[in-house]
Amino acid sequence: MKAVSAALVVTAALLYTSLVLAERQTGSPYKHQNDPSLYDELAKAPEKARAKPNPFEKDSDAISAGANLFDQHCAECHGDDARGAKKGPSLLVDQVQNAEPGALFWLLTNGVVRRGMPVWSKLPEPQRWQLVSYIKSLGAGRRKP
Repeated sequence: MKAVSAALVVTAALLYTSLVLAERQTGSPYKHQNDPSLYDELAKAPEKARAKPNPFEKDSDAISAGANLFDQHCAECHGDDARGAKKGPSLLVDQVQNAEPGALFWLLTNGVVRRGMPVWSKLPEPQRWQLVSYIKSLGAGRRKP
């Protein structure tokens, strides 16, 4: 009986180690990183919301303010570098970087509760726009289709 228990413990330890190593090799800490459906909510933004321009679009201070807000509210889920983490997908993908600022603002405001994205409507509107500025700045210099 002890031999069976010991074998089960060793098997469980090997399985756990294999899973950890597999996760490291994928280069993506987010388990659904390649799932394009994660970004479908952006397409659900109403036209009126999409058409809203970012009032801070040309304000370089908004990017640094947005970075601070990102560190406080978003990095826990999306990772310090916005490449995605266990709880949230990458914000560097084309679906996000090519999205209209108004669509990103709408998504921040309404969240995606069923996927774990909180509603940020209690965050003041200027701060949500600063987050949009920061998120969009992450794609600056990247080649876009």
